[in-house]
Amino acid sequence: MNKERKRKSGLGHKEEWLSSGGVACAAWVSVETWRYYERNDLLPPPPRSSSGYRRYPLDAVRRLHFVKKAQVLGFSLREIRELLGLRGVSGKKRCGEVRKKAEAKIAEIDEKLRLLRPIKRTFEKLARACRERRPTVPCPVLEALDGSRSGKERER
Repeated sequence: MNKERKRKSGLGHKEEWLSSGGVACAAWVSVETWRYYERNDLLPPPPRSSSGYRRYPLDAVRRLHFVKKAQVLGFSLREIRELLGLRGVSGKKRCGEVRKKAEAKIAEIDEKLRLLRPIKRTFEKLARACRERRPTVPCPVLEALDGSRSGKERER
C-alpha cells in the first residue's frame, strides 16, 4: 500500500492517510476512475494536508470496493449513491429500503432476461446455419447482420 504518511493526532494515536495513487492502487482502479467517482459524489472530498495534497483515510479503499461491487451487481451510480446513504441509517428502515432496491434490481434482471431470450434463440439459429452451410453459401451470421437474406431464409 502506498501510504502518504503517518502522523500523530493530538490524542496520542496514529492516523494513516493514503495518497490518490495509494487509494487507487489498493482498490485496483486507476486514479482517473477514482476521481470520476469523486466528481459523481460517490466518494467524499478528502481533507488536504497543509501543503495542499489530498489525504484519504483508509476507509476510502473500503468505500471504493463497495462502489465497484455494487456496479458489478448492476446498480447505477445514482443507486449506489443511495445505497451509500443508507449505510449510515440503522435498523429496520435501512433493511427495508435496501430490500426494496434489491427486489427492484431482481425485477430489472428478469426483464432483461425476458428480452434476451429471443436474441439468444436468433444466435443459436444462426450458429446452426453456420455449421450447416456449404462453401458456396455466404456466412449466415454476416448475411443476417447485413440485412440480406437468401431465398431459403425468406421462405421460413
